[in-house]
Amino acid sequence: MNAKEVIARRVALEIEDGMLVNLGIGLPSMVANFLPEDVDIFFQAENGVIGLGARPPEGMEDPDLTDAGGGFVTAVPGAASIDSAMSFGLIRGGHLDMTVLGGLQVDERGYLANWMVPGKMVPGMGGAMDLVAGAKKVVVAMVHTAKGNPKIMPECTLPLTAARRISLIVTEMAVIEPTDEGLALREVGPGVTVEQVVEATAAKLIVPETVPEMALA
Repeated sequence: MNAKEVIARRVALEIEDGMLVNLGIGLPSMVANFLPEDVDIFFQAENGVIGLGARPPEGMEDPDLTDAGGGFVTAVPGAASIDSAMSFGLIRGGHLDMTVLGGLQVDERGYLANWMVPGKMVPGMGGAMDLVAGAKKVVVAMVHTAKGNPKIMPECTLPLTAARRISLIVTEMAVIEPTDEGLALREVGPGVTVEQVVEATAAKLIVPETVPEMALA
């Protein structure tokens, strides 16, 4: 099991029956592959779809049915196509139960930077700012380090996505919860020790006496 699958499997356990959920581009989109069979939810995309399904078989793609990143999707029974204004109204109005986003950095305050690296061409922030500000629960799914460098920092050095604390960080090494007191280590990844998590994290962690290993199913 590679790092991204570990992350996606663990994030999937945060999704509860009846939720309206937005999945970001890339790693977060993998979460849909590992949902428990008894969970009945709807996935939402900023471009105006509620009820996203899996990627269609090759040759069955519909150019008018994509996710916010332009990837081909299907629609589940009961799905709805809405305009982008209504889609963002759902997000900004606080009607989205959960969003799962990728991350470049998260700091000790629980603030996320996930949309640009200065000097590199990017298409823009997209809906990330609205999702962090408006979703009831914001889960960041990302690998713990980038080329050996920590991504969980005392303070983000990249531009912030929004000035609101996220709800949870899930990496292949740990589950970390931003709190009023700081970043609390809740779980360690499979085969990972607390000491390894602390060493790979630049930010200060609040470490309880006992830290369980994360469940993946």
